[in-house]
Amino acid sequence: MRAPVPAEIADQLLALARKAGAEAADVLAVTSTSVGVSVRNGALDEAERSERTEVGLRALIGQKQATVSTSDLSEASLQRLAERAVDMARLAPDDATLGLADASELATEWDVAALELDDPAAEPEAAALQAQAVEAEAAARAVKGVSKIDSAGASYGRSAFFLAATNGFRGGY
Repeated sequence: MRAPVPAEIADQLLALARKAGAEAADVLAVTSTSVGVSVRNGALDEAERSERTEVGLRALIGQKQATVSTSDLSEASLQRLAERAVDMARLAPDDATLGLADASELATEWDVAALELDDPAAEPEAAALQAQAVEAEAAARAVKGVSKIDSAGASYGRSAFFLAATNGFRGGY
């Protein structure tokens, strides 16, 4: 099974929000992976890996809004999420300061790569992280006056963010 793509999730949820009655909406979809290890006295103490995808939906009706989120990406869950956001927005107090930017005000070109937000290195193997943690622990032990080290660790993480809105904005990194 292929991992969910943030842009596809965002498009799907925007359509569901409109169908549920939102006049406008925006979606933030986030996917992330992390892996980490810790060592104690030169031996593996703990290893963890996590992968997640989460979406947040803001539904707007007039000058009212509500925001909801989930990590359950099933069709039924996303449908309920959109309906819940719209129902909640209908009950929210008016706020004259909210809304989406007009489509004419949106940036249409940007260079995300110029921000250097992404390290293109491949995800390290757990054994490589363990070796780095062992090395860090040894370096700490070599410091004069250090008599105890609880543990040392090394970790890696990668996230992807995508924001889409009914005003036509689409962008991510």
